Amino acid sequence: DSFDILGDGVKELLIGRDDGVLEIYNFESADDPVLRYDYALSESIASIQGGCVGKDGYDEILASTYSGWLTGLTTEPVHREGGSGEELKLSQEMQSKISSLRNELEHLQMKVLQEREKYQQSSQSSTAVSSVPAFNVNDKFTLNKDDASYSLILEVQTAIDTVLVQSDVPVDLLDVDKNSAVVSFSSCDSE
Repeated sequence: DSFDILGDGVKELLIGRDDGVLEIYNFESADDPVLRYDYALSESIASIQGGCVGKDGYDEILASTYSGWLTGLTTEPVHREGGSGEELKLSQEMQSKISSLRNELEHLQMKVLQEREKYQQSSQSSTAVSSVPAFNVNDKFTLNKDDASYSLILEVQTAIDTVLVQSDVPVDLLDVDKNSAVVSFSSCDSE
């Protein structure tokens, strides 16, 4: 998307990437765009949009991820500093916003507990039918020319417990910064 998020009268280029990186480029000169800000999300970005969404006068960037999460970055200052010995006091508007978010969170937690209980009851009944849920897998297997390695990226709209990689040739697995997996190696069986 293109949007004037910096408020300088010139639209910036907003980019959401497959690897979860959100970037803001500025056109300071006529030559090449300059990276001004970047932010890393934990999954690929499906769409990105700039605009005024939450509060008048504060522009925001909204990004939708592969699994459906909506993330917002705002120009509204969220931290306030008090002087030495000063207590930080929240405005009435901020207190009511925090209270409503807490109530919404409690409501969602209760709803999750009810659905889990309902699932437990239905799965233990004599008429229960077991089936594997259908879900889409977003997978990419790309060559990194710099170090002659391949990147395997798997995204699913549910938690991934185990990924088994089987190969008939020896494979070296490289650790990357975004990897949260625990790698376990098994020796190759020639048969």
